[in-house]
Amino acid sequence: MTAETRPRRSVLYMPGSNPRALEKGRSLPADGLILDLEDAVSPEAKQEARANIIAALSEGGYGAREILIRVNGLETEWGRDDLVAMAKAGAHGIVLPKVESADTVREAIAILDGAGGPSDLAIWCMIETPMGVLRVEEIGAASPRMGGFVMGTSDLAKDLHCLHTPERLPFMTSLNMAVLVARAYGLAVLDGVHLDLDDDQGFADSCAQGLALGFDGKTLIHPKTIDQANDTFGPSAQEVERSHAIIAAYEQARAAGKGVVVLNGKLVENLHVEDARRILALAEKIDALSA
Repeated sequence: MTAETRPRRSVLYMPGSNPRALEKGRSLPADGLILDLEDAVSPEAKQEARANIIAALSEGGYGAREILIRVNGLETEWGRDDLVAMAKAGAHGIVLPKVESADTVREAIAILDGAGGPSDLAIWCMIETPMGVLRVEEIGAASPRMGGFVMGTSDLAKDLHCLHTPERLPFMTSLNMAVLVARAYGLAVLDGVHLDLDDDQGFADSCAQGLALGFDGKTLIHPKTIDQANDTFGPSAQEVERSHAIIAAYEQARAAGKGVVVLNGKLVENLHVEDARRILALAEKIDALSA
């Protein structure tokens, strides 16, 4: 179970009920888009939103961006029909909201398969309830089709009766558990949204914290936040340069038969080389995405 390695620095929610937003998504510098049928769409607009998303993906033009579709929960009146409608829409993955068990993942896959969806259509699970957090390992191991987790800190705050503090201390256990399971099972993991669009510094701090915690990127609710997320979660020029230096020093030492590798006074081990290669692969894919 290993998610495809690709840039996920910035993943923007876009309401499926807004054709202009779906059009704008083709030109935004986000690494990925979550085309939304759930929270951002009113009940009376659900069917129209499905049609809009199908039409937009059929038209194409999204380049190398990762396209995910968030459906309504299976317990709602729209969830099953969403999955049937989106099975062959052409997205890279389906985002399931408020997942609390592996059974939900397997049920969703059965519906997608029954509707003729491709076998490589990934399943992403939103972790946004206390039960979802407690069962995150079960969810992560539910299927080889699992692509990753998306943190839903807004709903989680409601259920926990906690506050959105600058340091996000009330969420630390939940965030850490999701990252741990994602890394254990080779999945991607995206941090939750920052709700205050006027709080630029708070958003920057949240991105920096998400990077420090191990997240691949940030889910976003407005295009103006894309650049900050890309800058924070993408490798810096210094990181790329150092990664090249680490690999070169390691390979030169091995060629010379040396058992110990030191670069700028610091020991270089195989784990550092593996991480350096990961950083360079990510940087290469970011360059390709921007081309």
